[in-house]
Amino acid sequence: MYKQNFVYKVSTSTDLGSQAIFYIIVSASLLMAMLFGLFAVTANPIIIGIAVALIVGTLLLTKPDWILWLVLLLGLLVIGVLPLHLDSVASKAGWGVSLLGFFLMFIAFFASATSPKRLKDTPAFVWIALCFLVYALINSFMQWDSAHEFLGGFKRYFQMWGLLFALCWLTFDERDIRRLRLFFLIAALLQLPFAVYELIFFFPELSGWGGGAVDVVAGTFGASMHGGGASGEMALFLIIMLAFLLALRMEKVLSTARLILLLFVVLTPLFLGETKVVVVLLPLVFLVLYRRTMFTHLHYWLMGFVVVMLLTVAAGYHYLSLSGKPIDEQFEATLNYNIYEEGYGKGVVLNRTTVLTFWFEQSGAHDPVSFIFGNGMGSSHSVTGGHVAKRYPAHGIDLTAASTILWDMGVFGFCFFITIFAFAWRCAGRLKRESTIPIVRADAAAIQAALVLFAFFNFYRPGLLEIVGIQVVFAAMLGYLAWLHRKHTLAIEINGS
Repeated sequence: MYKQNFVYKVSTSTDLGSQAIFYIIVSASLLMAMLFGLFAVTANPIIIGIAVALIVGTLLLTKPDWILWLVLLLGLLVIGVLPLHLDSVASKAGWGVSLLGFFLMFIAFFASATSPKRLKDTPAFVWIALCFLVYALINSFMQWDSAHEFLGGFKRYFQMWGLLFALCWLTFDERDIRRLRLFFLIAALLQLPFAVYELIFFFPELSGWGGGAVDVVAGTFGASMHGGGASGEMALFLIIMLAFLLALRMEKVLSTARLILLLFVVLTPLFLGETKVVVVLLPLVFLVLYRRTMFTHLHYWLMGFVVVMLLTVAAGYHYLSLSGKPIDEQFEATLNYNIYEEGYGKGVVLNRTTVLTFWFEQSGAHDPVSFIFGNGMGSSHSVTGGHVAKRYPAHGIDLTAASTILWDMGVFGFCFFITIFAFAWRCAGRLKRESTIPIVRADAAAIQAALVLFAFFNFYRPGLLEIVGIQVVFAAMLGYLAWLHRKHTLAIEINGS
């Protein structure tokens, strides 16, 4: 009798527990349905994008590789193209992709916390990147101005950093990495058809409006029907891919015939619009990539240097020919709005040089706290009205990534950020010296060249803190370097044992 009662009580309690779980799931589902219904009727692209990303991200929590590919595909090939067709929606739709990037970051952090083995052999630059993220959070909380400014700043700074931490701490095999390399090559080749499309269908219309028309030729990196686009970011990406292709040829992984064919497709978009930064990036990538050849094979180096300079001169002549003004006037104007006192753009007081001297004048001895620690993420963002940007209307204090970080994070944060580049350079150098795999040595050399280009770009544009496409390239490249480092270190440990 006792045994029967016991069984009855257990079965009853089990049934009650199951019923409770059932009612909780039903209630939660109803609440979620009502909540997402409210999201839908708002017709707000940000809210709808976040809601969709929450659903997709939650469903894919156990499939981080799917989230990674969604971020890569949407971030590099979709988000930048949308403004030309759905400008009112596209400007806010990026929030969904950003949320997927943060989902990926959360999964990487959770995986590393629950499995400390994943943290083994993590390269120093990844730890520095993590410390920079933590510093940015603490510093911004201590200098809190508003939730809008904080959330917007955090999104812009770190929306794609999940790629870095995921590639470092999650499990990706060599097949996944081969697909990653192939994806970026395909993305580089796709810039040409997109650039031609923009040149044919949008350039004439914008030329009729006047101003900023040539910037619309930006491939998949972003352009607007109101004029202007991320043509500089497209050029940076293509020249980085040029570095990878040349490095593969240096290691005899890629044949000369294939190299010439790929270079034709990769470099052609640079001549379809106006990206004056090419005249700096092309010689720079050559000098970094072939710096050792200059001493060991001088005649080959001179031949390559002549070819690069001819390309640079051709690009420079092409950009100057787009304007009807005399070349000497254009050259003088370029110096004025980049180095001297003229502002960069209509109604903007500062340019790429004076934006740094102005920061030093305003934050030096007058505000030592701002000089050292900055004013918090988003404080200098002009478009969203950061509290520091409001002090200097029409100045454009966030004209470059370097000036933005100095205003937001101070000298301390800027040094933190630059240290990521320095230690990543050191990590790539070690791989290049020690690896016996040609493709690893080639990619390590190309990553070093890319790091120099990114470092220069910090003083040229704010893209590393704003443009999703180039942030995908930056974070994925660092993540790939971390994966190579861990794989190389593990191989040494196995062979040594």
